[in-house]
Amino acid sequence: MPPIGKLVICPTPLGNLGDMPARALDALREADTVCAEDTRVTGKLLAAFGISKRLERLDEQAISSQADRIVEKVANGYVVVYCSDAGMPGVSDPGLRLVRAAQDAGVPVEVLPGPTAVATAYVASGIDCPRFYFGGFFPRKASERAEALEQLKPLDAALVFYESPKRLASALAAIAQVYPNREVAVCRELTKLHEEVVRDRAGKVASVFAERDREGAIKGEIVMVIGNPSEQEGALDAQQALEAARSRAAELKAEGGHSKKDIAAAIQAEFGIARNEAYAIAIG
Repeated sequence: MPPIGKLVICPTPLGNLGDMPARALDALREADTVCAEDTRVTGKLLAAFGISKRLERLDEQAISSQADRIVEKVANGYVVVYCSDAGMPGVSDPGLRLVRAAQDAGVPVEVLPGPTAVATAYVASGIDCPRFYFGGFFPRKASERAEALEQLKPLDAALVFYESPKRLASALAAIAQVYPNREVAVCRELTKLHEEVVRDRAGKVASVFAERDREGAIKGEIVMVIGNPSEQEGALDAQQALEAARSRAAELKAEGGHSKKDIAAAIQAEFGIARNEAYAIAIG
């Protein structure tokens, strides 16, 4: 009977080696091949636990071209373990494409539970909301940031994003502009010696890290957690929508050629206000 292969998705510590799962260590010891997002990072991890294995680099570019070859090895009876640089592979990293390729080919996939920065930051933030939305890496371009934040504005959930130290100050400035009254937590270097959680109103947190950015002092792995909308914010947004609807209705009336019914329908669709409110504005 031929050996049974499998692809094992292996979580690794965010920084503290004491968080290495026992099952992950067993998987690494038993693997025929260990594939790594960065062989230098995973090589140091294996050395720390006295494990000697053949390492194969499988970063984002390599997975695009090598996934089928890896899956074929599994189909031929090899046990292949995949590690990202830290945390759970597949969460905002290319490991998910490897999982999909293996599933599509019908070969066994085993996902081991373990450290993940998303859940750790969500809890460490102290933001009191029973739901969270994970958006991966925060958009880089200003226009994409503004669009994403506006789209997520009504969502009654904490918002969790990864961010680079180099872009943190500008990201927080964008958040403060769209969500000026929300709490924001910056969770930096989780589980490591210099772990830090800074939580305050968006503008205050943006100010703290703008100053650090000027000093060139922002380093480490970072997760941002944004609080969910408050009732006060919802009321303010509703008032702003009504004011914008009144302004638009005045523009349509000045243009001429629009019935009150048409104006009401137009501002209701554009600003999401109630039908009776839209009609009251149209006839006012």
